[in-house]
Amino acid sequence: MATVCAKVFKHHLKADGSYNVKIRIFHKNEKKYIDTEHYVTDKQLSKNMTIKDPIINRKVNLKIDEYRLAISNISEKLDFFSAEALRDFLLNNNKEIDFIEFCDAHICQLKKDKRGGTAANHTTVRNSLVDYFGRKKVSILEITAPMLRSYERFLRGTRTIKRSNQLKKEVTTESAGITDSGIYNYMRDLRTLFNAAREKYNDEDLGIIRIPHYPFKKYKVGSPPATKKRNISTKLIIKIRECETAKNSRAELAKELFMLSFYLCGINAVDLYYISKNNIKKGRLEYNRCKTEGRRKDNAFISIKVIDEAAPLLEKYIEKLSVRYATSKGFDGALSRGMKHLRETTGIPEITYYWARHSFANCARNDCRISKDDIALALNHVDNGHRTTDIYIAKDWRIVDEVQLKVVNLLRNGRSKANHGSK
Repeated sequence: MATVCAKVFKHHLKADGSYNVKIRIFHKNEKKYIDTEHYVTDKQLSKNMTIKDPIINRKVNLKIDEYRLAISNISEKLDFFSAEALRDFLLNNNKEIDFIEFCDAHICQLKKDKRGGTAANHTTVRNSLVDYFGRKKVSILEITAPMLRSYERFLRGTRTIKRSNQLKKEVTTESAGITDSGIYNYMRDLRTLFNAAREKYNDEDLGIIRIPHYPFKKYKVGSPPATKKRNISTKLIIKIRECETAKNSRAELAKELFMLSFYLCGINAVDLYYISKNNIKKGRLEYNRCKTEGRRKDNAFISIKVIDEAAPLLEKYIEKLSVRYATSKGFDGALSRGMKHLRETTGIPEITYYWARHSFANCARNDCRISKDDIALALNHVDNGHRTTDIYIAKDWRIVDEVQLKVVNLLRNGRSKANHGSK
């Protein structure tokens, strides 16, 4: 059985003549200590260093009784605890969990794991919670089903947002209410964060339940709304390629990177931001897809041929984007604004950079009749239905080359027809 008592050590004398009162946990022949907020002087101690001050004794004994009760509640599983684990349990058992603080730590770990996209999405949710509560400390017990319904109404309405820009200056903007699709994404990510907190703080095997409630049992996130198809025809892609944009403008950036993505099998913007010249080997672009690198055994590796149309654009932008923009988020913002100008220039509504990836896949399937499996390989997707089969089959990048060539030939033939028609 673990024992708990108060201790004061003579060799812990501070410069001001005081000693910190510690609580000693003795378990499995090991001793661990917890510092308290109480300090005593020689006048409050007996010769054998025991506390004789009744007020301090009363306060310390209240904490000791609290710890003893907590140990009693887990007595059947006490053998599974080391002395250190028991100390940590006692320290945190009744400590209120700050959900924002947890989110910050969790997001930091996501960034270390190179899951920048997920980290960015969770940061957006974290910030919106601060906006909703109007403070940066939120108890996890405040995340309830009624709160989630109120939070949803908050997200749907117009709201004022204050954020720090790259220069650390606070910028205030007005945000319109988000759509059903946006609500799903916010609530899905909030649920993921809540589940991660339960995973960290609850241990059902040891009977440690610091987060006893689950608001998503009553508040249902539901299924995602039907995704609107985000693709355009080869005719419109050619229109983007041939449109005139001002030199060194954001519209030019958007136009050229949109086309580069299409030429390189729908490469994501964040990957263009991070790749370097070292990723080009023997005329091929070889890299690990940032979005899924840390979650796949193959580290989301892909090898794509640098075709003639892609080579000059790749040379123009490789290693330049990370210099021009301090962060990938800043780059995304510039690209988004550039796409807005491109929409105005071409008259193509709604289109975003990500439509290049969707359009590549759509052209491959519907215009070139390429199999979905080969398209998935070109897009660097994982086919969960073929996980076992994939163990036996080595990836053949010539398949990706064939998909790429067939799709790009649609543009090449389109250019030939356009040139022929202009004569």
